[in-house]
Amino acid sequence: MKYYKIILAGGSGQLGKALADHYKDVAEEVIVLSRKRQPDNGNIKTLVWDGRTPGDWAKELEGADLVVNLCGKNVNCRYTKQNREEIIRSRVEPTRLLGKVIDGLINPPKLWINAASATIYRHAEDRPQDEETGEIGYGFSIDVCKKWENAFFDIPTPHTRKVALRISIVLSHNEGAFPRLINLVKTGMGGHQGDGQQYVSWVHEQDVVKCTEWLLHHPEISGPINCTAPNPLKNADFMKALRQACGIPFGLPAPAWMLEIGAALIGTETELILKSRWVVPKRLLDAGFQFQFARVEHAIKDILSIRL
Repeated sequence: MKYYKIILAGGSGQLGKALADHYKDVAEEVIVLSRKRQPDNGNIKTLVWDGRTPGDWAKELEGADLVVNLCGKNVNCRYTKQNREEIIRSRVEPTRLLGKVIDGLINPPKLWINAASATIYRHAEDRPQDEETGEIGYGFSIDVCKKWENAFFDIPTPHTRKVALRISIVLSHNEGAFPRLINLVKTGMGGHQGDGQQYVSWVHEQDVVKCTEWLLHHPEISGPINCTAPNPLKNADFMKALRQACGIPFGLPAPAWMLEIGAALIGTETELILKSRWVVPKRLLDAGFQFQFARVEHAIKDILSIRL
């Protein structure tokens, strides 16, 4: 085995499952920290934690090769006062807890990757945003991102390297935005959203997985990293690529006013669709990381082939 132990905090979602599936073949043990008990699956073991208080799970971090923290309430909801508080708390509290535990270990993990979000950058239609020249935006979503990363970097872990992985929209097989968008396309509603000129930054699930292991072998890299495919595209082109992959030539567009009504009905926010996220992975590309799925049409075909 290449690795001794991999820790996945909040690893019960789609991305966590993809990481566990990958590392089970190359690590002696994969530990998932979850609020719900699950039976062991080979060398994948789930331990119950609440994300707030230390427990017996803490000793499992001793000697780990990698900790990946994926904790955080889904932002696909209305930003009520209660939801805003929970979105922040569900990210900040587990991050601070992991930091305190790691700082107190005798043999702490070599690398701690904390999930972060590419939405930290401003609405950008004029130029791409990278880690060096990108401009931080404003508003609730950006405040969440800043508090999340501050909680991560503020706690010193001198013997554990830290990377904040600013992940864009993840294209995956069973959860997240991709299945919903495919359903829109298949029902004839897969036209552009808003004016269609906002940029969509995306990344294939397997490239996120690949990136975490690649970072294990590049100890010179730390700090914020944009984990997003190198070829973002406008919403209109993104939806066209989905339609072409499904063999559907036409999709009704959804103007902004219609999205506002729809978002209120289904309990979400239009910002998730209308904000222009033109984010590029400069640090990964400069360091030689190669995306398996650099172009959206290839990513879409791959996911659809597995879904069939």
